[in-house]
Amino acid sequence: MESVTSPVRPPLGTYQDLALMIDHSLIRPELTEDQVIQGCELAKGYAVTSVSVRPSDVETAVRILTGSGVAVGSLAGFPHGSSTTAVKLYEIRDVLRRGAKEVDMVLNIGKLLSRQFQYVEMELLQAAEECHKQGALVKVILENAYLTDELKIVACRICGRAEVDFVKTSTACAPTGCTLEDLRLMRAHAPEHVGVKAAGGVRTLEKALEVYQAGANRIGATATAAILDAWKARLEPGASHTAS
Repeated sequence: MESVTSPVRPPLGTYQDLALMIDHSLIRPELTEDQVIQGCELAKGYAVTSVSVRPSDVETAVRILTGSGVAVGSLAGFPHGSSTTAVKLYEIRDVLRRGAKEVDMVLNIGKLLSRQFQYVEMELLQAAEECHKQGALVKVILENAYLTDELKIVACRICGRAEVDFVKTSTACAPTGCTLEDLRLMRAHAPEHVGVKAAGGVRTLEKALEVYQAGANRIGATATAAILDAWKARLEPGASHTAS
């Protein structure tokens, strides 16, 4: 693992500072529609930045969250990234047509491992173009569990050239999720205009604050309520009002 030191970031000081980093994840395959609805209501109540739902749940999420300030996000090429570019672009167009404003897309892991960098870049260029012309964001999942540090760096640079909005650590379906070392590496090698999303294993306030200091701008979380309840408690009178 390449050793990278992150610059110290300013401490978070308000509820919104952390809440607006969170994408509340509702993508587990066993979730019922009632559970998706409850998750969207939770996201609305905690005023997070977005929910991430399965493609078939986009319209339900849009119905619940319209006017709330919580964006609806969905998926493409999930979870392995092995679909053809044409299929990924169809998935993107479909979820955007249904009302999604953010798309988390898995890059083609096999092509990256095969060092077919032009293939990967062309796919991401097309995905970013498709999202941006609809005013949507695209977050590209690298799935770091399968990559060397060299390929993580290459992927971040490709994502920068493709003008994607975020690079993301993982799907939470691989053997490991995000690590602080990976986040520091990604922040060091992704261009400044590309955000970094931590996903997979961020279940406590302490972990959320750690990934923030490691360079994350977004956090994918299922434990949103636990994280933000702990954050509210920390910000109460008599508690520390800032955290690193």
